[in-house]
Amino acid sequence: MSRDRYVDFLRAWAIVLVVLGHWLITALVREPDGRITAPELLATVPWTQWLTLAFQIMPLFFLAGGHAAGGSWSRARAAGGTAAGWLGRRALRLLLPVGVYSSLVLLAVGICSVAGVDAGTLALVGWAMAMQFWFLPVYLLLSALTPALHAAHRRWGLRVPPLMGAVALVADALVVTVHAPYVGLLDYVLVWGVAYQLGFCWRDGLLTGRRLVPLGMAAGGGAAFAALVALGPFPVSLILVTGQNPSNTDPPSAAMLAWVVAQAGLCLLAAPPVRRLLERDRAWRVVRPVGAASMTLYLWHMLPVLAVAAAFYLTGLAPEPPLGSAAWWGLRVPWLLVLGVVLAGVVSALGPLERGLAVLYERTSPDAGLRRAWPLWLGLAMSVAALGRLAVRGFAPDGRLPVLPAVGLALGTALVMLTGWSSARRLEQPEAGRAPERV
Repeated sequence: MSRDRYVDFLRAWAIVLVVLGHWLITALVREPDGRITAPELLATVPWTQWLTLAFQIMPLFFLAGGHAAGGSWSRARAAGGTAAGWLGRRALRLLLPVGVYSSLVLLAVGICSVAGVDAGTLALVGWAMAMQFWFLPVYLLLSALTPALHAAHRRWGLRVPPLMGAVALVADALVVTVHAPYVGLLDYVLVWGVAYQLGFCWRDGLLTGRRLVPLGMAAGGGAAFAALVALGPFPVSLILVTGQNPSNTDPPSAAMLAWVVAQAGLCLLAAPPVRRLLERDRAWRVVRPVGAASMTLYLWHMLPVLAVAAAFYLTGLAPEPPLGSAAWWGLRVPWLLVLGVVLAGVVSALGPLERGLAVLYERTSPDAGLRRAWPLWLGLAMSVAALGRLAVRGFAPDGRLPVLPAVGLALGTALVMLTGWSSARRLEQPEAGRAPERV
């Protein structure tokens, strides 16, 4: 099956908006004592919370991810592959770059700690470098559940997403009414899982046979979101704001579920004209490199903020008009341009490392028919737990190294790699009493 350019476009578009959104709301202030603080724009200038409706694009990640995973798992099953082999390859593709990124950030945190950097500053920097990690454990969990979710899709089709959504609404009601935080953890898988499951339905044509289906999703989801914000307890912000309770993202709320459905519907409505545009080589040449570098952009996009802060704010060179003023918004344009130039340099500098990781992936990715998989499942569980902890507390909680999450991520990634290395070794070994085949 030929690659769907529109799915790749969604990934590229989503990553661009994530990067721009994080950069846009990042505000830096140099205090009289020389410290750099980062006031929360969404809390300080409340009207900016409406901007999150344009920049909360994560439903597209999961929708496109479900579309791609449905096709990949179907092909693996048809070729005789196992769930463990399929999952191991997908997990390792994420864990290798995440492991390298985390190792370098933790090394920098350790050096800064020894050098006597202020603990508060170190904690802020460590949080900024891990703020995007929440996506990774959720995506890994959905990947691990893909064989079961896709089996449910093959049997019940369009009935699965509404059922998942109904369970998510019950869980969210418990979170809002009786404050059951651990029940809310289910919504990370259920709400984002609805978008993922809709990706299966989209790929198999269940959502695109009639134009009324995506139109109903967009209108119904949008109306439900508006009602939940206007009449219910939910805020308009689709990004976490300190002090807001309930939040739409921590855990994902009923309002976020409505936004998932609305955004998926809009995405399906936009597909035909955008696909026609992507058939032009000039448009595809712009989209393709962004999609290819999406993981690098996602992981490293806050590093330019730190570099610019050190170059312009620590030195006192950056102008600092009042937060949210017309002058402050005017300076967002050069701010975004400078960050874009720095990020382009970072991506270019990481090129050799990315190529090395590609070679390592080919040598350590599990065999498609992997069956002895307990190290894989253990490694995946350790990695998910470690990434979740880093996402919540950052790389320098209270200015200290997060030893347990760091060790957990390292061991988890190593176990997944070991699974792949062991399966490759078994393939290289000839069966007893049989000469190896000549190539």
